This record gives sequence, C-alpha cells and structure tokens, in this order.
Amino acid sequence: MDTFGTLYRLTDWGDTHGDALEGLIEGCPAGLHVDMNFVAAEMSRRSPSRDVLSTQRREYDRVEFLSGIADGKTTGEPIRFLIPNVDVKVSEVNRYVLKPSHASYTYMRKYGVMDNEQCGRASARQTACRVVAGAIAKQWLAVHGVCITAKTLRIASPKREGDSVGALVECRVSGLPAGLGEPVYDKFSARLAYAMLSINAAKGFEYGEGFRAAEMSGSEYHDVQNPDFTFQTNHDGGIQGGITNGEEVCFRVAFKPIPSVRYDRETVDFEGKPTVMRGSDRNDLCVAPRVLPVVEAMAAMVVMDFWQLAVSS
Repeated sequence: MDTFGTLYRLTDWGDTHGDALEGLIEGCPAGLHVDMNFVAAEMSRRSPSRDVLSTQRREYDRVEFLSGIADGKTTGEPIRFLIPNVDVKVSEVNRYVLKPSHASYTYMRKYGVMDNEQCGRASARQTACRVVAGAIAKQWLAVHGVCITAKTLRIASPKREGDSVGALVECRVSGLPAGLGEPVYDKFSARLAYAMLSINAAKGFEYGEGFRAAEMSGSEYHDVQNPDFTFQTNHDGGIQGGITNGEEVCFRVAFKPIPSVRYDRETVDFEGKPTVMRGSDRNDLCVAPRVLPVVEAMAAMVVMDFWQLAVSS
C-alpha cells in the first residue's frame, strides 16, 4: 500500500500478478460531476495497444467505483475503486532470474524476495491507479480553467530487433494561477520532480530551460516583465522561487529503456548463478505513448493538491 499527496491523496494497493488493483482517493470536494466516459478514455490511453512497442498482454483497465460517487457526482467521501486484472500470467521461464536494470535485485536486498512474482509493485501496471486519480483531478481542474497535455518529444532507435528504447516526454500545464507552491522544501517544482520521478523508468526531470540554463547568460535567460507584470519570455517554465508565476508550466521527463527485451540476455539468478533471461512480448519496448496519461495524471494530482492547500491556508 502506497500513498501520494497531502490533501488530494491517492492510496493504492495490489500488483500485476494479483486479481485486481485497488485505490482510494481522498480530498476531492463534493459536487463534482464525474464524466465516466472521460475516465474510460484516459484508461484506454494507458492500456496496451496494437502498437509495435506495446506489450501483448491484454488488459482493458475497466474501473469499478465502489464509493464516493453517487448519481454521477462526488459525495465528498473517499472515492474507492477497483481495476480487475484480466490477463494474469506468471512466467516460470524468467521467474527466478535477475532482470538487468530492473527492481529484481533491489527488492531482493530490501525485502528478501527470491522470485519476480513478488516484485509486482515494481510493475508499471500500478500506474493504472494513478490514471484514475488523475482523471478525477483533471475534471476538477478543468472547471477552474486548467489544462494539462503531454506529448512524446523523442524515442530512441533500437540497436537490434526486439530491443527496448528510451523516450523523452514533455508536459505543459496552462491556466494556473500565480502563488501555488512553497518557498523552501515544498516547492511546486520539487513536488513535480518527486511526482515524475516516482513513475516507472523515469530517470531525469527538468522544467523551463532545464539543463540548457547552465549554458546561458543572464541576458539570455532573464524573464523580463512588462509594466502590467506580464512576461516577455518563459525561460523559468512558469515557476519562480518554487512558486507558480501564472505562466504556462512546462517540464520534461526522460525515461530509460524498459528492462525486459524480446531476445535472450545473459544474467544471473537470485542466487548469483549465471543464467539467461528469455525474451518475452509481455512487456512494452518503450514507455511511450502509454506513459503520457500517467505523466498528466501525476501533474494533475500535484496541481490539485497545491490548489487545495492554498485554499485551506
């Protein structure tokens, strides 16, 4: 069981090898009309597809809301939901091998697990719960004029057939007011980074000019303001001093290649003995495009959480 958020909070449990994923959303105000078709569409974006990079696992990500929504509107009570797992299959072939660049080894060291079936919480299947919470948050934010959109900027080229590849994703958040975020330890930018780096395979985060800022001079970088306080540029990516400034928030997330590939690879087992990880088509070869609704969902949860904190302070 894991939790993200302060006032708008998601707690979820279950894993890729169980009967279902379950979650609890707290902090959503009463009276929000929930468009179930929108929720289904967001889940469909995250679901496996016929794309060549997508897993061959068939999951339909049908959400069952158990509480917190009545007659199509939120009640103000916690929203509990369930997502059944349909295509559950434990591979005996790779069950006891350490997958390179996977959580297999670290889960063994931290939790003492000795087979991959017990590493289910490391699976990107868990992100389905994030998309549910994000779909609710996006609808609440839309009422307040906020729009969140992610896109794939780049996908790496594979070195061989069946190879996995990395990707770079950009997300833009428009319609935000100035003043969200705290000045020191709970900066809006810091929470965004925390949220994005919690997504499976995420390896890097930057906002505004990001790492390019290290190569710029002040005369190039400074976001000069006009007499009416509008900005001439947005190199800061909508965040200054850890607080939103009313401009569009723009950030990027770098994702590594997925550990599982579709060809055999030498590795070791949980006892350190040399073995082979067999190729499998039950994993994506790239996080994109399925990760886009996950990035948007995490951004939506961050924004809604800070918005609620601002209202309550």
